[in-house]
Amino acid sequence: MFYLLNILIQMKILLNNTSLIESLRQFNDVGFVPTMGGIHKGHLSLINKSNKLCKKTIVSIFVNPKQFNNKKDLKSYPRNIKKDLKILKQSKKVDFVYLPKFKDIYKNKKKSKITLLKKDNILCAKFRKGHFEGVLDVMQKLTKIINPQKIFMGEKDFQQLYLVKKKLERIYKTKVIPCKTIRDSNNVALSSRNILLDKSNLFIAAKIYEKLVCIKKNIKNKKNISRFLNLQKKELKNNFKIKIDYLELRNLNNLKISTTKKNSRLFIAYYLKNVRLIDNL
Repeated sequence: MFYLLNILIQMKILLNNTSLIESLRQFNDVGFVPTMGGIHKGHLSLINKSNKLCKKTIVSIFVNPKQFNNKKDLKSYPRNIKKDLKILKQSKKVDFVYLPKFKDIYKNKKKSKITLLKKDNILCAKFRKGHFEGVLDVMQKLTKIINPQKIFMGEKDFQQLYLVKKKLERIYKTKVIPCKTIRDSNNVALSSRNILLDKSNLFIAAKIYEKLVCIKKNIKNKKNISRFLNLQKKELKNNFKIKIDYLELRNLNNLKISTTKKNSRLFIAYYLKNVRLIDNL
C-alpha cells in the first residue's frame, strides 16, 4: 500500500468507490480506459486518445473473474500492479487509477441477467461461454460507478468493442470510442497475454499475421469465400501446428458472415503454447 502511494505523485490512486466518487464529482469531461492490467503500448494509445478528447483520464485495473470461462486462464493471467502503475505514472497522462476490489464492483450477490442474443453468439462468444456476459456485466457496473463521458477500447477485441458499444450507449450517456489495434515491430497485435509467450512463439505469431494479410488480399478473387477460408484454416493448422477456433470474414457493422471483402474484417482466434490469441484485419 505504501509503495502505491509513494510512487503516485500527480497520478491519484483510487482504492474504493467512496474515494472515486469524491475525486470525480467535480469533473464532467472524464475519459475512461478499462483494463485488466498488463499495461502495454496498446493501453497507452487508448490513454493518449482520451487525453486528446477529454479533460481528465481514469484507468481501471481489475481482473474480472466473471468473464473467464476457464479457471486456468484466470489463474495464469498476467498480474504485476507495481509495474503497471510505474508505466502509467511515467506516461504522465493519467489523472486517476481505479483499483477496485471485487466487492466494490459486485456489491450484491444477484446473478447477472445479461444474456447474449442468438445472433451475437458467434466468434469468441461461441467458444468462450459466459465470457461476454461477464464483460458486459462488469462494463455496466464500472460505467455506472465512474460515469465517464467517453470510454476508449481497442479494435483488437473487436467483438467486445461491438457488444459493449451497442449495450452501453443504449443505457448510459457515454460514447464508446474505437481505437486502432497497436502492433509490435513484427506486426503481432499487442496483448497482455503476449508476455506468456517466448520469442519462438511470437515469431510464429508474426508469420501467422503475414499469412492472414495474404488471405485477406486474395479473398476478393474468390467466388466461394467460405470454402476458401476453410482451406486456409486447414493450411494454417498444418503449417504452424496450432489449434484454431475460427477464421471468418464478417461485416464490420453487424458482424454477420460476409460474402464480400468490402466493409468486412477477417477474424481469427488460435492457440500458441496454450495461450489464446485473437486478431482481426
